[in-house]
Amino acid sequence: MTLSILRYSAEWENKWDSFVLHSSANGTFLQTRRFLNYHPAGRFTDASLLVLDGNNILAVIPACEAIEDGKRCFFSHKGSTFGGVVIDAARYTITTLQALFPLLEDYLRQAGYACAYFKPSSAVFCRKSPELLNYFFYQNGYREIDELSFVIDCAALGDDLTATWSSGRRRDYRYSLKNNLYFRRLNGDAELEAFYEILRENLSRHDAAPVHSLDELKEFRDSRFPEIVDFYGVFRDDELLAGSMLFYFDNKVLHTQYLAQRADAARLFVMNYLNYHLIELAKEKGFETFSFGISTEERGMVLNTGLAVFKEGFGTQFCNNRSFYKEF
Repeated sequence: MTLSILRYSAEWENKWDSFVLHSSANGTFLQTRRFLNYHPAGRFTDASLLVLDGNNILAVIPACEAIEDGKRCFFSHKGSTFGGVVIDAARYTITTLQALFPLLEDYLRQAGYACAYFKPSSAVFCRKSPELLNYFFYQNGYREIDELSFVIDCAALGDDLTATWSSGRRRDYRYSLKNNLYFRRLNGDAELEAFYEILRENLSRHDAAPVHSLDELKEFRDSRFPEIVDFYGVFRDDELLAGSMLFYFDNKVLHTQYLAQRADAARLFVMNYLNYHLIELAKEKGFETFSFGISTEERGMVLNTGLAVFKEGFGTQFCNNRSFYKEF
C-alpha cells in the first residue's frame, strides 16, 4: 500500500459521496458531502480528510475543527450524527488499519491538533461490523465514550406489535385508541410548520432547540433528500397533535430523528399511538431495524431515565453509539 492523506476539497465531492454510499463498510448518507453541505458557509471550519492508496480512496473522514477545553481538536463533523473513519468495505482488514492509524495520527500531530474525537456510525447502520475499527481505536489509546441508543428488530415482530411492550405501554396504547386519533404522512408546508412549532415548544421546555431550522427541514423534504427524509403525524379532527421526522437508511434502518407532541395532547396518549404506527410503518416498508435514537446527554454520562424507560417499554433492544477521544 502507498497511503497518503489529503485535505478534502470540493473537486472530490462526487467521488467522496459515491465511496461513502456504495463502497464503504460503515458509511451512511450522514457522511456524504450532499448532507454536510446543507450547513451554511462559516457554521463549521471543515477539516475533512481523504485517505488515498495511490489515486484510489481507501477512507474518508468527515471532520471539523473545534475547541475542546481550550485545545484545538480534530472533531468528527459536528454537522452530522456520525462521522469517524469511513473505510472501504473491500479493504476493511487488520493490515489496512495497521497502516492507516499511524499515518492518521502523524498527520494530526503535524497539523497541530492537541486532541481528536471520532464518532463512527453505530453498528446498526453499518454494512459490516464496526468492531475491528473500534478495537484499533482502543489499541491506539483512545478513550471510549458510549451513548445508549434504543432499537427494535423488525424481523422479530409478530402480528401483535405490542406483544413485547411493557404492560404500561400496552395499556396506554389501548387508551389512545378511544380518542379518535389517526396517523398519516404530513402534507404541504402548513403541516410541516405545525410540526416544527410542536417540536420547538417541546424542546424549549428542556432549554433546548431543534438542530435544524424550519427552512432546512423544507429543503431536506423538497430537494436535498426527498427519498430519505419523511414526516408523519397523529391527528384528531384534522389537527396535528404529534409528529416525527424520519430518516430512511437504505432498507436497513428507519430512524426517528425527532419525536414531539403538543403538551395538551399527553392525556390522549398520542405518543404511544404515534410510536405504534411508526413501528408498523418500519415493518411494512421492510426495514431491518426501527431506531428510537439515544436517551443520554453530556456525551453519555447522563441517562435521561424517564425517556429511556419510556422507550424501553416498547420492547426495545439496546445499542451503544461509541465515540473515541485522545489527547496527543
